[in-house]
Amino acid sequence: MPELTGHCRLHVTFIDKEGAEHTFEVSAGDNLMDIAQAEDLEMEGACGGSCACSTCHVIVEEPSKFDAMPEPSDDENDMLDLAFGLTETSRLGCQVKMSKEIDGVKVRLPSMTRNLQAADFKGSKKE
Repeated sequence: MPELTGHCRLHVTFIDKEGAEHTFEVSAGDNLMDIAQAEDLEMEGACGGSCACSTCHVIVEEPSKFDAMPEPSDDENDMLDLAFGLTETSRLGCQVKMSKEIDGVKVRLPSMTRNLQAADFKGSKKE
């Protein structure tokens, strides 16, 4: 389980690739990737949460919860462009921190991921 950093207990539900729901009690400040990995859900997180790949891609099920999240950074949007099954409510799990505003959020794990990392594109410009 991720380290308990907040006093407020929040809830998150992951929908796995088979459609099963897994609900966990978590702390404010925990990110979705760390929660999923601590609970042995199938989320790779190849870059270790540094926003340099798209293997922790999640799809936020409720648009209202998606809208309550802080806007994704330019780096996150760049990595999301590489994600398999990108949707209007896609986010990187490593960049979404639990807060009271998104308590009860439900996220779907995509059926596949692509392990394309930012390093795969450095110096690849052809002249």
